[in-house]
Amino acid sequence: MKVYFAASIRGGRADISIYKQLIAYLSNNHEVLTEHIGDDSIIASGEVERTDKAIRDRDIQWIEECDVMVAETTNPSLGVGYELAYAEHIGKPVIIIHRTNQSQLSAMIAGTDYFDNVCYYKEIEDAIGILEAQLGKEE
Repeated sequence: MKVYFAASIRGGRADISIYKQLIAYLSNNHEVLTEHIGDDSIIASGEVERTDKAIRDRDIQWIEECDVMVAETTNPSLGVGYELAYAEHIGKPVIIIHRTNQSQLSAMIAGTDYFDNVCYYKEIEDAIGILEAQLGKEE
């Protein structure tokens, strides 16, 4: 299964260690199209060697290509919000995971009927358990 993992880059990289662990878990049994999200060399200014248009076009192609989107939404990100809206627009399955002890999920996401698969967690082990259960439903 091809997974599009969405998480904050320009919105902040404070959760990169969590992203790396989630990507590592997902990569065990799936192809993660966006492994670069867990790359320590990518800082909040983003992928400086690519234009914004090149990044956007590549990411849209990957969203269209993936079987499921997994979005870690704890760190607010305009880009992740856009990716979620695009996934909704094309009817792509989405799993949203959000750490409840860090921030509150945007009402624009939490209040959207399409995103009925919002899963809250506190520890990385909880998030991995959620993904294990949810991705088993998608296969």
